Amino acid sequence: MKPYLQKLMAGENLSMDEMTEAARLLFTGEASESECGALLGLLALKGETADEVAGLVNAIRERSPATLSVPGSVMDNCGTGGDGSHSFNISTTSAFVIAGAGITVAKHGNRSVSSKTGSADVLEYLGVSLDNSPEETAELLAENGIAFLYAPHVHPGMKAVMKVRKDLRVPTIFNLIGPLTNPVELDSQLLGIYRRDKLKLMGSVLQQLGRKRAVVINGAGHIDEASLSGDNHLVVLEDGDLKEITLHPKEVGFPTYANDEILGGDSERNALIMMSVLNGDEGPFRDTVLLNAGIGIFANGKASTIQEGIQLAENSLDSGAALGKLEFLIKKSEQSTKQGVM
Repeated sequence: MKPYLQKLMAGENLSMDEMTEAARLLFTGEASESECGALLGLLALKGETADEVAGLVNAIRERSPATLSVPGSVMDNCGTGGDGSHSFNISTTSAFVIAGAGITVAKHGNRSVSSKTGSADVLEYLGVSLDNSPEETAELLAENGIAFLYAPHVHPGMKAVMKVRKDLRVPTIFNLIGPLTNPVELDSQLLGIYRRDKLKLMGSVLQQLGRKRAVVINGAGHIDEASLSGDNHLVVLEDGDLKEITLHPKEVGFPTYANDEILGGDSERNALIMMSVLNGDEGPFRDTVLLNAGIGIFANGKASTIQEGIQLAENSLDSGAALGKLEFLIKKSEQSTKQGVM
């Protein structure tokens, strides 16, 4: 670890390969807790580069026992968390709408970070299993077009750095990389981030990781989702180029709502909100999901514009296709539980 720390202390950037090797030392336990803390602190002080973020992601993904290569085009829509907005589970609800529009979604997620209820919490409450094997996940993606990948199960090596991260009590590079570590090979991605100053950086990282298309978004109020409260800032990766755009909800036909109108709560509350949206109830929750799902469909490339993506999202909801995707996961989980008991 010493040469990497010395380089960072001199204010120099690590190459992607150097960062991958340094991260390997963290995950194998060859680096001490002091060295781990120093690496994370020096990266944060200097400011992480796209190569450094991508290098860490590569090291995490290569250690995942659940790395999957799924036929066809697969995407994810996941935020970094950390925005403190306490919103309902926007990206999780949107994932079912995107899948209902005919896009395969490998939904990567965890328990609560910045909200009261994380994606894993609400799906577990609804009866979706968090314990699928890689083979079961691949089957769900093939049969249903959406599966949930619970981050701690697909990245057990992350436990090696948890104590240091907790002891530091400040954001580090690990607060940026959650949505990037999906063990499924993704073609496209919608990535939400609470830090507007990192939009271009994360776009460059997605470029490095080989995404064909992607959108990185920081919503009005600095949330890690698209918001109906004002201007949303996006970086679009298309044809190898990064383009920055701003999107106001009125430009795509939505009214404005304050962010406190989409507050969530505990698992039961967020499950009720999710089911109300998937069952067709109108209001700020539905409109927020339509905006985010529409951007996700555009990020995938199934829609050539965000407006077209929103129309496909509406069709997914109104036809019952989105709800059907969730019901399939619940049914499969129930069947697995019964077989396990038998």
